[in-house]
Amino acid sequence: MKISISYPPLQSAAGVPLLSQNRQFQYFHTPTYIYPVVPAYAATLLRNAGNDVIWDDGISEEKTCSQWLDEFGKSRPDVIMIETKTPVIKKHWHIISDMKKRAPDSKIVLVGDHVTALPLESMEQSQVDFILTGGDYDFLLLNLIGFLAGETNRLEPGIWYRESGSVRNTGKFQLNHNLDDLPFIDRDLTKWRLYSERNGNFRATPGTYTMVGRDCWWRRDGGCTFCSWPTMYPVFRTRKPELLVDEIGFLIEKYKVKSVFDDTGCFPAGNWLRKFAWLMIDRGYNNEVQFSCNMRFGAATRDDYRLMKKAGFRMLLFGVESSSQATLDRLNKGTTVEGILDGCRVPYEEGLELHITIMVGYPWEKRVDALSTLNLAKTLMEKGWAATLQSTIVIPYPGSKLYAEALENGWFRFDPKDYNRFDMREPVLSTPDMAPEEVVKICDEIYKVFLSPKYMLRQLARTRSLRDVEYSVEGIARVLGHVKDFAKSK
Repeated sequence: MKISISYPPLQSAAGVPLLSQNRQFQYFHTPTYIYPVVPAYAATLLRNAGNDVIWDDGISEEKTCSQWLDEFGKSRPDVIMIETKTPVIKKHWHIISDMKKRAPDSKIVLVGDHVTALPLESMEQSQVDFILTGGDYDFLLLNLIGFLAGETNRLEPGIWYRESGSVRNTGKFQLNHNLDDLPFIDRDLTKWRLYSERNGNFRATPGTYTMVGRDCWWRRDGGCTFCSWPTMYPVFRTRKPELLVDEIGFLIEKYKVKSVFDDTGCFPAGNWLRKFAWLMIDRGYNNEVQFSCNMRFGAATRDDYRLMKKAGFRMLLFGVESSSQATLDRLNKGTTVEGILDGCRVPYEEGLELHITIMVGYPWEKRVDALSTLNLAKTLMEKGWAATLQSTIVIPYPGSKLYAEALENGWFRFDPKDYNRFDMREPVLSTPDMAPEEVVKICDEIYKVFLSPKYMLRQLARTRSLRDVEYSVEGIARVLGHVKDFAKSK
């Protein structure tokens, strides 16, 4: 069968949509592209099963909407899979209507956190043929294609479909697939070079992504309340550390990769982490590639960080989110403000770079709380304990605990079904004593920390090579782009 794994273009005056494999959607003035690992696994599994697979990322290939639709109409794949998200779900409904006019026999499949939370909605509001719920949609798509081809008579749990004019489903999805059975991704098939340069997570290029775990092992009381990915991954699973090291060796040998970012929601810790680090050292990959990943405060000891540095780790991403302990507790972050300070200082002292994420616009926080978070970001950046940061507005998606809490408490500023406005260009939640414009302004001010003299002097002191200079220049361009993004919002 002919199957297309696709991201239709979403042209907007707001900028380039950051959609693929992203926990928070945002339009960027300066584009960045994340390599979508789970869709890439889907493409690889299908190709290995003998199917004709098309990788068609109209966003990263910078196609126009009309160009993409014309190409789709000519190609007419048997099945096309599209990853979607709350801020663009309505746009995808319209695109599906246009697709059906050009290729009525093509079966359209939607995946992602929004349709996992609200599958019936998209079945009723669009002409989509199938919805694959849960995060193992690579395995589910393989099963669906086998079913459509007559190779199996059983659809796995988690699939929504139409039959005799009615919407049906196979029950609750089950995350019972063995991740160790996954093959190495066919990176040529999935056009990995589209995502190998324009990405702030790569100091050395070309770079690429892996995803050894699905998704975050922090699961106390369901994980962080603002995150929508527990909707798709209510349990955490990981591959063996040997398999990730094998894959990194393959990436170094075949593709000459210089940077690897593992996008597991939180990288495995404890003995798993230590085994992985020692394998990287034993095989010498620590001298070949810069490795970065998402981490949690309190997940590692000083000895762990020292070992990680030796193993080739470069950058760790931590979610700070707020300087308010009350907010951290409400978000179920499982950390303290003091833990954040120590959690940034210790890995910095062991030679690792930190990227932190900050959010503003919580419906229970006042102006003084948001300004305190701004000051915490300044402190971490000017001390050098954090090298880079990302500032965003709190956007709760359907399926998250925060979304349910906002519905219950009437926190939404507008109709919570007005999904197009969930694109981070404005707050969706009301705040006690801040107008929406002020929330956006504080988000903007946090980015301006990059332009402070203390921070810039520290960055200058870190410069060791021409590539460091180039990386800093690229970083400034991204910062100015983000400032422009929020200026447009205002």
